[in-house]
Amino acid sequence: MVDDAAVELRAVTKQYGRTTALDGLDLTVRRSEVFGLLGANGAGKTTAVKILLGLTRLSSGSGTLLGAPLGDATARTAVGYLPELFRYQGWLTGREVLQLHLRLAGLGRETWAEEMSRALATADLERRADSRVGSYSKGMQQRLGLAVALLGRPALVVLDEPSTALDPLGRHELRGIIRGLREQGTSVLLNSHQLTEVEQVCDRVAIIDRGRVLAIGALAELLRSGGVRLRVTALSEAGREALARHGPVDADGAWLVVRDAVEEDVPQLVAAVVADGARVYGVELLHPSLEDRFRQLLGEP
Repeated sequence: MVDDAAVELRAVTKQYGRTTALDGLDLTVRRSEVFGLLGANGAGKTTAVKILLGLTRLSSGSGTLLGAPLGDATARTAVGYLPELFRYQGWLTGREVLQLHLRLAGLGRETWAEEMSRALATADLERRADSRVGSYSKGMQQRLGLAVALLGRPALVVLDEPSTALDPLGRHELRGIIRGLREQGTSVLLNSHQLTEVEQVCDRVAIIDRGRVLAIGALAELLRSGGVRLRVTALSEAGREALARHGPVDADGAWLVVRDAVEEDVPQLVAAVVADGARVYGVELLHPSLEDRFRQLLGEP
């Protein structure tokens, strides 16, 4: 087990009758990091979240939540959760929704005013706190759900498709909130299919398919160089062959692309061009997007 883990799952399986939702899942979320769960519908992401939150039991395997065994009631009180699908009573005001959840969380009444003020400010709902939820737009209701998840200053925040119903400005603000949580030492588990969102805020990601982790690590590791482009002139066939020692060479307009080359190969590539008597006018590293890597791991074209 990892000492600084906010979440740790080891060889976790979950069976629903003959259906295997999780198949030996291994996963670690460290303290004070933003961790992204990526996968197609049915990949097992939601099942993993439910097991963490105690909403369903694992069939086999083991795990910890904030240093305690899965299912520990005290540990669950330190988790904030924004589900993908939720609905608050339309006749309640935003402030009353927060008060209800403060009571359910068992927080002392003396903390309520400060907790509500902080949550409303974070979700940018201060001016509509006393309006009925039924008058809120979908984006405002989403922000209210986020405010609820942040009550009590949780050590771990689980966000399930948090950018749903948010406009571009709202998504930008959400990214700022997530980064702020990390700076405060809060761990964030982000379950999303919005690859752009994950790329911009996550420290590490896990790509899941059929209940297993296909790849896990920092984005810089998962999105290593996809080749090197060089803009050269007067390169001889011998010079091209020298470049080909680092990978297949393809023409791309005025550029040559060495497909399998990585950043560490750049000095040798440039040296080979110069030794050939050719001239170098530009060098670029090619980085695959997270979407490209995701599709590659799933075996999609």
